Amino acid sequence: MRNLLNLLARYNNLIVFLILEGIAFSMVVTKNNYPNTRFVNGMRGLTNHMNQVINNTQTYFNLREINETLAAENNALRNSLEQSGTKKDTLFFSVTDTIYRQQYQYTAAEVINNSVNKQKNFFTINKGSRQGMKVDMAITSGDGVAGVIVGCSDNYSLARSLLNIDFRLSARIRSNGYFGSLNWDGRDYSHAILSEIPQHVLVNEGDTIETTGYSAIFPEGIVVGNVSDFEKTGGDFYKIRVTLNTDFKKLHFVNVIGNMKKTEQEQLEKLIQ
Repeated sequence: MRNLLNLLARYNNLIVFLILEGIAFSMVVTKNNYPNTRFVNGMRGLTNHMNQVINNTQTYFNLREINETLAAENNALRNSLEQSGTKKDTLFFSVTDTIYRQQYQYTAAEVINNSVNKQKNFFTINKGSRQGMKVDMAITSGDGVAGVIVGCSDNYSLARSLLNIDFRLSARIRSNGYFGSLNWDGRDYSHAILSEIPQHVLVNEGDTIETTGYSAIFPEGIVVGNVSDFEKTGGDFYKIRVTLNTDFKKLHFVNVIGNMKKTEQEQLEKLIQ
């Protein structure tokens, strides 16, 4: 108590000054409309700014949950579209059975390990055989190709990245339908090479490159990237440089695609091998 009294006695002039300033400010604000309005508006603006900062902070920390929810919703929509059947072909009779026409199943996963600076890059996802993962399932990221599963444990799967010199993908030029083989040359993580396109074909910078669906792994029409430049080689084919849609240095949430008719197709194709 004595210390408090000593403190009040020591700073009594400052305390009295602050009290008088507070009274004067209150009188100015409450007795005059203009200062009162400015004060209220200022406090309202400060409050709104603080609320916005708090909301932005909460949104930032909820981004992971939002991304997972969006990925689940997108895959549910893809599965729903698959179950509704493929496009009708006027040359064939319409099939009303929508169950057995479904070909692809989609599920979301998260990349927990990844490399981009090797000649043979791989990445790991947080789902395995217990969650339905199998070897040779396709993996995409957003609107781009990411890789193919090459091994599974109970709860994890290892995928060969597109950034792997052993990776081969059947891809085509969307504008004209000519297809070739796409692979990574081990250099720039943002580009790959499309080969086996004949030189009589019209190729333009910016042309969209997409999957053909010939491999029974990737569905048809998934965008791989766009033509950045091309050149004629010594043979009869172009060497086409493709800017990849997938940013492998930011690879995080991915989609795993399972072809439900893959075994049937492969068994049939073995008859001619």
